[in-house]
Amino acid sequence: MSVQKRTSRESLVNGAVAKLREMIVAQPPEAQIGSLPDLAKILGVGVVTVQQAARVLEHEGFLQVRRGPGGGYYGTRPGAEGLSRAISGFLSLHHSDYPEAIDIITLLDCELMAAAARTPDEKARRELTSLIKTLDDRNTPAQRGAFDQSMLDILYLMVDRPLMELLSRMAVHHYAEYPRGPLYGGSEGKQRWRRERRGIISAILDGDPERARFEAQRRRREIMRKLDAGL
Repeated sequence: MSVQKRTSRESLVNGAVAKLREMIVAQPPEAQIGSLPDLAKILGVGVVTVQQAARVLEHEGFLQVRRGPGGGYYGTRPGAEGLSRAISGFLSLHHSDYPEAIDIITLLDCELMAAAARTPDEKARRELTSLIKTLDDRNTPAQRGAFDQSMLDILYLMVDRPLMELLSRMAVHHYAEYPRGPLYGGSEGKQRWRRERRGIISAILDGDPERARFEAQRRRREIMRKLDAGL
């Protein structure tokens, strides 16, 4: 196939992808979009083009193909966790390393923490209050990791900023893929971890975005200093 024909083919498929995605998001999740022949007619393309577009949307998490009686193409919605795994895979393919993931996480955290301090969501604040009460019981790296993930999950609910959530989840997932030395090793590290979380969460619960950002930035500086020093 010539370059011109291949480019034209890709353009046709990309156009079908965009139109199908618009059809999907215009309807409730799990709604049937149509059958293969129906969609080919609606989009004005051949069935092979629809099939290629459908594979792209399946990979993105927007489409599910069901076969058999009642089968057809059904619209779905991609989850942030699935998208973050896909992006993390892309970064691994391009040799993005562990310090880069930490750099992204801590930079995003500075804005995430400040934004959370502005939220009026009382339910999320109660959950954060309950979580901080368990801080002193988190003695192992696994327990501290679970605490951090629970904290982030609450903050994502408090801050309705989907792009920030996606980027943060992606960076956290990418960070988890790397074997690494302990950022909070030993007794001193454990105490520093507790001190940092207590300072950030207290600022959020006090509704003080500037202090929350300051605490997050202070944590970021310490982490990056340790990374620069080779842990």
